[in-house]
Amino acid sequence: MFPHEVQVAFFVFNFMPDRWEGMSGSYMGKDWNSLEAILNIHEIEDRAVVVYLIKLWESVIVSYRAEKAETKRKKDERKSKSGAGNYTHNVKG
Repeated sequence: MFPHEVQVAFFVFNFMPDRWEGMSGSYMGKDWNSLEAILNIHEIEDRAVVVYLIKLWESVIVSYRAEKAETKRKKDERKSKSGAGNYTHNVKG
């Protein structure tokens, strides 16, 4: 069971929209423009602590997704290298 502030931080974090880089599709973190509205709507009192916890959690998520993307990139790279030069052609002539 997490303390109340941590639960509120997770709650608010899930309401914030994600930002993705357009060309590569990389996860860039949360869009912080909506934060004040979310805090006001839900009447969050201890804002400094909640924002701090959200920022900590965001850094964990961004790091995790970056590692996951790097692992996938390396896997795809190994896969493409292992198949290089193995061309088969069915030529009838």
